[in-house]
Amino acid sequence: MAATLTLGIDVSTQSISAAVLDPEARPVRKVADLSLPYRDDPRLNRFGIQHDSLLVPPRVGGEADQPPEMFLAGLDAILADLRAAGVDLGRVGAISVSAQQHGHVYLSEEGLRAIEGLQEKGGAAGATGPDLAARFSGAFAYGTAPIWQTADSQPQADEIRSFLGGTGRTVALSGSDSPARFSGAVMRRTARRYPEAWERTAQVALLSSFFSGLLAGNRACPIDWGNGSGMSLMDYRQRRWSPELLEAASQGLPGGAGAMKAKLPGLDTPVALAGRVARYFQDRYGFSPECLVNIGSGDNPQSKVMIDGDLLSLGTSFVYMVDTGKPLVDEQGYANSMYDGIGRAFIFACRTNGAMVWDRVRKSFGADLERAEAALSGAAAVAPGSVVEIWQPYAESYPVAPPVDNERARTGQGDFASIYAGIVDSALVLMRHYARGFERGHDAGPLALTGGPARSPGICARVAAIFERPVIVLESSGAALGAALSAWQTLCNEGGNGEGQAREAELSRIRAELVPPGEPVQPDPAAREAYRDASPRIVEALERGI
Repeated sequence: MAATLTLGIDVSTQSISAAVLDPEARPVRKVADLSLPYRDDPRLNRFGIQHDSLLVPPRVGGEADQPPEMFLAGLDAILADLRAAGVDLGRVGAISVSAQQHGHVYLSEEGLRAIEGLQEKGGAAGATGPDLAARFSGAFAYGTAPIWQTADSQPQADEIRSFLGGTGRTVALSGSDSPARFSGAVMRRTARRYPEAWERTAQVALLSSFFSGLLAGNRACPIDWGNGSGMSLMDYRQRRWSPELLEAASQGLPGGAGAMKAKLPGLDTPVALAGRVARYFQDRYGFSPECLVNIGSGDNPQSKVMIDGDLLSLGTSFVYMVDTGKPLVDEQGYANSMYDGIGRAFIFACRTNGAMVWDRVRKSFGADLERAEAALSGAAAVAPGSVVEIWQPYAESYPVAPPVDNERARTGQGDFASIYAGIVDSALVLMRHYARGFERGHDAGPLALTGGPARSPGICARVAAIFERPVIVLESSGAALGAALSAWQTLCNEGGNGEGQAREAELSRIRAELVPPGEPVQPDPAAREAYRDASPRIVEALERGI
């Protein structure tokens, strides 16, 4: 009997990706890994997106929408490409979806019927006929899908927080301080600005639950706790829709909290079953009728599935994911509480001014990576914590703060080594400083480090000293791979692959085989003390700058 495969699908801002795993292989085997960029694929770039932003042209400043038809065409395209690449989709035992957090659609009753229609027999495997984009024509009460870049909902986010009495109550109840990008604020904005669309809306579905629902032909697919945490509507600890949050988001809207709740599906763990794969996908792509679909989650929760412990991702922005073991919140309101793609509680902090700022410093001075490394490690390195330099060229979200200029860094004037090392140090120290309310620090075990800068020995050493714990460098694995692991967890929970009863998913083994850890970098005691001394000066410099 052929081994069972699992499929993870990630519907992101820039592309749709798929990862196929053979989790029973020893070692575990990645069968396929595909990604289709919306900008470049002619099947996907025909829905009116702008070439640079990948958004539909905004009607007002701060609006950030993408066409749901593009995502639907992407799902058809990537399944067709997997099949064309020789992947036997009939061997897939379970599917899990990852999708950009906060992205959502407003389904009309016609849209819900279109989901149900995917259960109807459509012909033999590989048969032609209406594709997903055609089937969902006219299915959306609000024609586009607001995504995480939405910024014109700040007034509504502020109204939610004010109704609840301020940051303390908002964070205690929802796990976050009502950011503008969270779906509840955007829903409130949409209902106020486009009341006819709101009236026609039968269901608001997050992109993850929408795609899980259509893969299973389930019009009532629940929203998972992880992605539901990013709505300002869910009681984070109780994991249910909060009457108080619904009242805050719906104040002054027709029908109030009752009408808003009626437009929401239920809530459940990310590994709960949405159902078995719909007939459309059986007939068109050869999936087995026994293939399971779980309800999926957002891209950050699914990425966290790949990590057992805490993760610091040094990307364009910095992302710090901290295991909390039980549902905890950042009382300061700087970070967001979530659940990952298998239901584990964690806290997510995102610093906007990340590695892209370090790249800008190097570019300003015309410095290559070798010169940058020399500033951080080796005989001529700048001593840890000895230079305080702040540069925030972009408005910051962690904590919320305006840009802070640094003319020397911006124009390439002065000593490159000290300016570069100072900006590297300040960014990492600030990331740690504002996490002290929720992290466990050196008691939490090694810190996983990913991203391009993690290849720098000097940066690894400074991270270890600043965070006061060993650092282990991992290759970035992606949300689609995490989703494939989530699918495997569901299959094991359901006794899949002929077992007939729940079985151990062995996720720790699979993680280690897919993303082997490097040798740990230990914190240098002298550097650790230097950063402890420097931290108050760096925080003070930031506060002076803003």
